[in-house]
Amino acid sequence: MTRRVLLTGHDGYIGAVMGPMLKARGYEVVGLDTFYFDGECSFVPGSVAVPAIRKDLRDVTVEDLAGIDSVIHLAALCNDPLGNLNPAWTQEINHLASVRLARLAKQAGARRFVFSSSCSMHGASSAAKVTEDSPVHPLTPYGVSKMLAERALAELADDRFTPTFLRNGTVYGVSPRLRLDIVLNNLVGWACTTGRIRVLSDGSPWRPVTHVEDVCQAFIAVLEAPAEIVRNQAFHVGANRENYRIRDLAEIVRSVVRGCEIEYVNEKSADQRTYIADFSKIETLLPEFRPRWSAAEGVRELADAYRKFGLTAQDMTGTRYIRLNRISQLVKQGMLDETLRWHQAPARVE
Repeated sequence: MTRRVLLTGHDGYIGAVMGPMLKARGYEVVGLDTFYFDGECSFVPGSVAVPAIRKDLRDVTVEDLAGIDSVIHLAALCNDPLGNLNPAWTQEINHLASVRLARLAKQAGARRFVFSSSCSMHGASSAAKVTEDSPVHPLTPYGVSKMLAERALAELADDRFTPTFLRNGTVYGVSPRLRLDIVLNNLVGWACTTGRIRVLSDGSPWRPVTHVEDVCQAFIAVLEAPAEIVRNQAFHVGANRENYRIRDLAEIVRSVVRGCEIEYVNEKSADQRTYIADFSKIETLLPEFRPRWSAAEGVRELADAYRKFGLTAQDMTGTRYIRLNRISQLVKQGMLDETLRWHQAPARVE
């Protein structure tokens, strides 16, 4: 079992949960992050500090990877609206920099590279279910970047280097680096702060949803699986029972957050993705991975946390928990340059 792990994006939504889980499992964890969401973007306190390299993903050197056994690569411009802000940034960071990182990791002697991909590359599928072998038709620069990265990373595989691609369902749940620009977190947020559950479509699209803790468990399962089982394999991360129409998720929120009404906004710009993901492969090949959470349990967890930590209606459209708004704010303030690198990085806030 590999023990020294570089966790990129460790200060992000998934990484802030995964770092402590890896440490609890006995791994030596080194983080790498640009810290776009440091300080005021904190939602709940983090429980375990992770030693970190503060560096843009595009500027990593082979020396940064010395002594690393495995890389878990989460860092990305994550989600479709942020990806659309500047498609060139998305391809440079999510695709090209990811492949460069893997090449450097291989050069430095790392044995495994676990890439955080996405089910969103399936786009809008009319198939009954999409599997890992289904043709992909991404609708956005974000989805395209994940598709291209997977293809390039696969070419690096050999007996000494094992890339694996984890295509997460739409993630939800409480994290120290909360996101409100993902569907279930967003629906619960509107319910708790306004009493209205705002659905930005007609509610008919399908989504597989996966709790952030279950996503982290899947990455750990891949790290600990025999290399021959996971080498150059893509896995949908989630559970077959956790595919829902958006309107069904809204009904779950209404059943948990009492007194709320569902409001169908049906914006023309609403997300057009719709697909039902099949999770049979991960169930079969990684039997130690068993998702624990259901959407209803996640809604209760989110509602309790939103009330306890004082989420506000202003937060639902602000810069603290919405990635596009935060990055746009940093660009407008001149904190980030035209390449999304810091002009002068602010001091870390622990």
